[in-house]
Amino acid sequence: MRLPVYKALLLFGLALLAPAAWAQETLRGRVQIAGRDQPVVGAEVYVASLSRVVLTDSAGRFEVTGLAAGPQQVRVSALGYLPLQLEVRLPADGFGLELTPRDQTTLKEVVVAAPQTTFGQTRLREVEGTAIFAAKKSEVIVPENLVANLATNNPRQVYARVPGLNIWESDAGGLQLSIGGRGLEPNRTTNFNVRQNNYDISADALGYPESYYTPPTEAVKRIQLVRGAASLQYGTQFGGLLNFELRGPDPDRKAAVTSRQTVGSYGFFNSFNSVAGTVGKLGYYAYAQYKRGDGWRPNSHFDSKTAYADLRYQATENLRVGAQVTHMDYLAQQPGGLTDRQFLQNPRQSNRERNWFAVDWNLFNVSADWKLNARANVNVIGFGIVASRQSLGYRPNQVDRPDNDANGRDLIDGDFRNYGLEARFLNRYQMAGKDGVLLVGTRLYRGNTHSQQGFGPAGRGADFRFVAADRFASTKNSSDYRFPNSNVAFFAENIFYLTDKLSVTPGVRYEFIRTRAEGVLNVVDSDLAGNILQTRTQNEARVNSRGFVLGGLGVSFKPREQLEFYGNISQNYRSITFSDMQIVNPSSVIDPNLQDERGYSADLGVRGEKTGVLTYDVSVFALNYGNRIGEIQDFDGFNNVFRYRLNAGRALIVGVESYAEVELLRPTAPPAEPRRWQLSAFSNVALIRGRYVQSFLAGVEGKRVEFVPDVNFKAGTRAGYGPLKASLQFLYLSDQYSDATNAVSSGASAVIGRIPAYQVLDASLSWERRWLKLEASVNNLADARYFTRRATAYPGPGILPSDGRSYFLTVGVKL
Repeated sequence: MRLPVYKALLLFGLALLAPAAWAQETLRGRVQIAGRDQPVVGAEVYVASLSRVVLTDSAGRFEVTGLAAGPQQVRVSALGYLPLQLEVRLPADGFGLELTPRDQTTLKEVVVAAPQTTFGQTRLREVEGTAIFAAKKSEVIVPENLVANLATNNPRQVYARVPGLNIWESDAGGLQLSIGGRGLEPNRTTNFNVRQNNYDISADALGYPESYYTPPTEAVKRIQLVRGAASLQYGTQFGGLLNFELRGPDPDRKAAVTSRQTVGSYGFFNSFNSVAGTVGKLGYYAYAQYKRGDGWRPNSHFDSKTAYADLRYQATENLRVGAQVTHMDYLAQQPGGLTDRQFLQNPRQSNRERNWFAVDWNLFNVSADWKLNARANVNVIGFGIVASRQSLGYRPNQVDRPDNDANGRDLIDGDFRNYGLEARFLNRYQMAGKDGVLLVGTRLYRGNTHSQQGFGPAGRGADFRFVAADRFASTKNSSDYRFPNSNVAFFAENIFYLTDKLSVTPGVRYEFIRTRAEGVLNVVDSDLAGNILQTRTQNEARVNSRGFVLGGLGVSFKPREQLEFYGNISQNYRSITFSDMQIVNPSSVIDPNLQDERGYSADLGVRGEKTGVLTYDVSVFALNYGNRIGEIQDFDGFNNVFRYRLNAGRALIVGVESYAEVELLRPTAPPAEPRRWQLSAFSNVALIRGRYVQSFLAGVEGKRVEFVPDVNFKAGTRAGYGPLKASLQFLYLSDQYSDATNAVSSGASAVIGRIPAYQVLDASLSWERRWLKLEASVNNLADARYFTRRATAYPGPGILPSDGRSYFLTVGVKL
């Protein structure tokens, strides 16, 4: 689809969503401590229609302007007090609210709650905690609102409402998450800054940003996505921020227990159990998960264990400290990849019985939240990672080559020891009668990665130990590298409220990065029969230090309640990774002169809602990707095809992303009556055009950018009657390419070629009554045969078929 059509769609959408009236009403009130005539200073008063927070002054008073007449949903919260949610109808005189301290025992709590919505997605407020999201394109997924298969972390269902995401499907258990978008490679979500509770969880945020750990969706309260404009606060990546906000302590009970047990096709079993509560000033939350399965294809068995503990202590009314620890380990057998011919013959076949992958992941975090005064907050997070990943297997360039126990296997062992500190200061202020919000912060990070690659033992077991070179090994090289690196960053953003309707948010980030590579590369020389003649040793040492400044600007205009026009532009940067610097792979070769990537991303859109009825977000975007690292097809001296990784050129990716969800039956139900019947529908579509606009490589300029389907369409519906709910979701992606030359196929290696268009249906059902919940899901309802990925190495190489139809049943209890 051409650009003029995008413009026509945008103008049509803007015409439909044009404001009908201007807001005129003012909401005033006072917040005090329950049972006392004492004000609560610095309480947050959030008005849903404006997505804006105001703070109470020294007398506990607040004022919110620019509201429309009619009902308004208001939430009031303050550190150390129970939150309050209510509905206020404007126009109205000022009123009083009472907040109850958390450490008091109350006989009964009265809350006037806003009508619940079944929407599975919302968006971030302008300011949350010590972060600014004004004018940024953001999505928030609330798993509790979904009727979906949460036990398998099924990303098609969990992320269905986020437009433009491209998802790689590599395993049936949801052990790893691989999502991209806007032309960004999905591999282990490397182009996002991935966090859990706002701290890093990837292997190394700079040099190896692959995420081998994904928290169980059953433990997640919210999933926050912020597109490329998040580069100023959360790291420089083009993708932006992906943050998993886990469930926390139950503030109202000493012990609340949840248990969910799931069984499914192909030997799948998942047990998730959690406990949460608050005792005095101490709150806690912990979960344990065990998951296993045999997989849709042979040689796909996996076994996974995850545990997590969270402690939070309210030291004073204004100071809260906490500590969290996460452990995850799993062992997975990998069936390997297929050629195009093998996939067409039988996508369930596997000729790899000896390929294994093991992960041991440990995360540590301590934090402090300090309210300095009614308008200023400080947040400090210290975090660390002690982790390892090991891959073992037979992976020749010809993926259809038979394997046997006599062949040696390749072994890669990575150990990660990383730690960091982030500090943020947020201050709400007034200047010349206008509101403002200032955020400043810093990040200190130190990473230490030890990567070894060499020869693993023959046999079939998961034996992760190095042995001497073997004439039957699929590679002839080995290496032992250490990658020490450090990062210092300073950032600042400020919201200037020019009027009640218009705000401007400039931001800046300074980044200093120092990466080093120190190690040994051993090259094994062999004769034509494969006999080892000699081993040559090459010592290598590289140092790369760079400092740079990134800038950005966002603008938000709210002509009336529940309608916002927004735009932003931010610079982005992505460092080359450790795997770009030195990884031996028979299917891939890396340009030794590879350079960092630079560019910018921009969004322009309109979003809004009608409370409980409709929510929508329509935007156009542009991503200018300079020095883009891409891959082309090349041939070695024996005419074998391999993938050559290099700076392919400058890419420009533009498109339209739209999302809407509507409650179809809500307008007919009286507000005061509980609804028995429910029916909602959602749809999102991304129409994207990605092309290489400059390249020194023959056959690349003008070609489509890798991993960019022209059409990415998702739709679904949710229906319910009382406690019974059902959902049906549909996904369609047009074809895409895996290399910069848009090669259709690469023969025996299958690592390069077209990824054909595919479509998938998923269905889920749930029933809930008091403490019991029953769920059922069917993944890939129509039993489609398709694939999303051509892997260059583990878990391939070659085509990785996606799973066929599978069934799941869940029994959950809450006590």
